[in-house]
Amino acid sequence: MVSINRRTVLLGGVAGLGSAALVGTDSALAQANAKTANRAFATRGTTLEQAAAPRSASGYTRLVAGAGYPLVVREELCAAKPRRDDTRTALASVVQFTDLHMIDAQSPVRFEWLHDVTGSAFRPQEALGTQGAAQLVQRINTLATGPFSGRPFDCVVSTGDNTDNHEGIELEWFLRVMSGGRITPNTGATGRWEGVQTGGDDNYYLVESSAADRYKKAGFPTIPGYFARATATHTSTGLKTKWFSVFGNHDDSIEGALPSGFPVLNSMYTGNVKFNGFASASDNTALRAALATGSTAIRNAAGTQQSSWIVTPDERRAPFTTRQFMAAHLEAQYAGPGPVGHGFTPASVADDIGYYSFPIAPGVTGIAMDSTNRAGFTEGSIGHAQWTWIQATLQAGSSRYIDPLGREVRRTGVSDELFVLFSHHTSGSMSNLLLDPALPFDMRHAGFEVVSMIKRYPNVIAWVNGHTHANKITPQHHSDPTRSFWEINTASHIDFPQHARIIDVCDNKDGSLSLFTTLVESAAPYQASYTDGSQAALASVYRELSYNDLHRDLSQLGTGADRNTELLLKNPLA
Repeated sequence: MVSINRRTVLLGGVAGLGSAALVGTDSALAQANAKTANRAFATRGTTLEQAAAPRSASGYTRLVAGAGYPLVVREELCAAKPRRDDTRTALASVVQFTDLHMIDAQSPVRFEWLHDVTGSAFRPQEALGTQGAAQLVQRINTLATGPFSGRPFDCVVSTGDNTDNHEGIELEWFLRVMSGGRITPNTGATGRWEGVQTGGDDNYYLVESSAADRYKKAGFPTIPGYFARATATHTSTGLKTKWFSVFGNHDDSIEGALPSGFPVLNSMYTGNVKFNGFASASDNTALRAALATGSTAIRNAAGTQQSSWIVTPDERRAPFTTRQFMAAHLEAQYAGPGPVGHGFTPASVADDIGYYSFPIAPGVTGIAMDSTNRAGFTEGSIGHAQWTWIQATLQAGSSRYIDPLGREVRRTGVSDELFVLFSHHTSGSMSNLLLDPALPFDMRHAGFEVVSMIKRYPNVIAWVNGHTHANKITPQHHSDPTRSFWEINTASHIDFPQHARIIDVCDNKDGSLSLFTTLVESAAPYQASYTDGSQAALASVYRELSYNDLHRDLSQLGTGADRNTELLLKNPLA
């Protein structure tokens, strides 16, 4: 363990923030950020130092380095004691990636024409996702240690929606981003873009054209040569820290919304006709409802498509199965820093089981849940077999817990572990109780049931998730404070604010734990030349376009209490 008490030297970036971070801030914010810096080992390179901000208050804007987000101390679950900085000891440091959404934006099976129903159907930045993700990896490699623990990162966990449309090529890009390698982010034709952005429809951002599409009318720039740069081969250095992978609904269904194998659409992935709606108006209405509200009425659709839009077919677009997703992680070319399989094993592939446990650090265990529903659709749940396994895993590392009948169980000779749970879905988005077609007798459990079950085990300190594309941290209270925990939800890395999160777990040696949650952005500069084809410049444009997206939702930033925080809770092992 790394002790941070009796500090005599503050490491890089601690003494103050970069001057750019404080431009335009009031003295109260500057003082708050300086106080945060004095509590940390390092703030440089995190949003404690600076964060992307608009240069202009209205219209299309370029980004600049804005003020850092100050540290917010949250005491809903446990009061903070004043001298904890002098006594706290690092237990673990974990990085969470979530919702990277590697997108094959030229795929024939996409629903761009519905982007006014759901903004995720088309994003102006989506051709630059691999560059943005590779620069996020670069940021984590540069940081290397937790800002409040001073501990080298124990692991990175990607909490789902690693791909956008569960295509084989998207999975290849994700695995190369994470483990390192050359990436050519192009499918279909060589030398020309065949997605909607070159189709002439002014409902989309026609980035290379001078045509006055709806995005140009909002101030978006014309960028000649954009797609040649976007599709050029680039290289991800790969993470230097071991990493683990978790299933998301976009890794398991068509556009994260329809069941895998949906009639007609499944065969169109590798075909030469681009899907542009169903022939039946009622089917299209059902599709809109599936995207907008999570409705499952689309299951009754006839599914006959209507389109004459011809594209270049590409076998690499074939959708992968859940077994193939796990098996790909086991390939030697994607070993990276390990572990082999990144959480998945030959047994999990054979049994088609997407959940597992793993050691984070001495005394700290991670549980990766699979909250996707193999029946399809956006929202999640867990099956009863997984429900039973989670309880058995928690019991094996807990000397006391509450049994299903409400009786307290205390055991001797058990080595207590602290547990951090990871899933794609939040507790509030686990409402899809459709039965898995392959396991029709495996009843499903909703999010509120999972919360109730977790509270029976005092050793659970956090549940970390994604899916909502928003920063949100929720205290999960219990009358017994040792049975409370924090639910930590982090924004995506495709929509603005394009965040990842560092979670430092520290023992304050005063009967409490502190979970420091620090948001980070990619290593890309806040502004770059539109004609620069470097990975860093393209990742910069990726962030800029995401901020200016007509469908952006700035509430996804969350409040200050959802960003950089110190989450106090009673130490269940004290």
